[in-house]
Amino acid sequence: MGKSEQANQQTDQQALDENIKNIRYKLVILSGKGGVGKSTVVVNLATSLARQGKSVGILDTDLHGPNIAKMMGLEGTAMTASSAEEIVPLESHGIKVLSMASFLPDADSPVVWRGPLKMKAIRQFLAETRWGTLDYLLVDSPPGTGDEPLSVCQLIPDMDGVIVVTTPQDVALLDSRKSVNFARLLKVPVLGIVENMSGFTCPHCGKQIDLFKRGGGERAAKELNVPFLGRVPIDPRMVTSGDDGRPFVSDHGETEAARAMEGILSNILRNVEGAPVPTKEGETA
Repeated sequence: MGKSEQANQQTDQQALDENIKNIRYKLVILSGKGGVGKSTVVVNLATSLARQGKSVGILDTDLHGPNIAKMMGLEGTAMTASSAEEIVPLESHGIKVLSMASFLPDADSPVVWRGPLKMKAIRQFLAETRWGTLDYLLVDSPPGTGDEPLSVCQLIPDMDGVIVVTTPQDVALLDSRKSVNFARLLKVPVLGIVENMSGFTCPHCGKQIDLFKRGGGERAAKELNVPFLGRVPIDPRMVTSGDDGRPFVSDHGETEAARAMEGILSNILRNVEGAPVPTKEGETA
């Protein structure tokens, strides 16, 4: 690498650092494989944060399969630029949202990019987006430990932590362990593991059914010596909420799954902020 290229990279990094300096906490959410409900967890954690009065942003770095826009009710809404040619994030449910889906001509358009183009796009999302002052930026990554999460962790050297989402069965846990070791390799704190789709209560007989086993995420957390953040049971209404672009915790706050999300958030905030977390007026979690 020549001196001029090194100087350009240093300048770009300084611009990026300057743009995100007013974001207090930056968290990246990983999963070792697809289909574990990672984006659902991101959307509902972000919404729970906003309901606590936090200023929140979501950056969707799943460039090939962006789902956050649809799940936040922003499908088909185009991104705009400010007069200063900054990217202006969309807003929904009190949360700033930036997703590749808002730059595509339609929902069926594929993104056919190799690694360098993906890293360039993520750098632009971080450096050129008018995030403003945020308490939390949640970065939703595609499954695995490839270009996108690697780019994010390298571009944000002061990343506050990684959250790993898994389901209880062995094949998902095998990949979630890789996500934990990925974070350790990059020296990013591991805030813990979330076990999603953990059990289902039959609406007819009330019996607990472990469709994907149960407890695997907690065992993996113990084996890897990282915090276990909690488990979220299956609730069919969570699927409907995501499809309708309405965060589950907003409409179904009294359900077991929503309470589980709130408990997971409390554990995350304790790990990040190191202080008791307010839940209701006069109480702490």
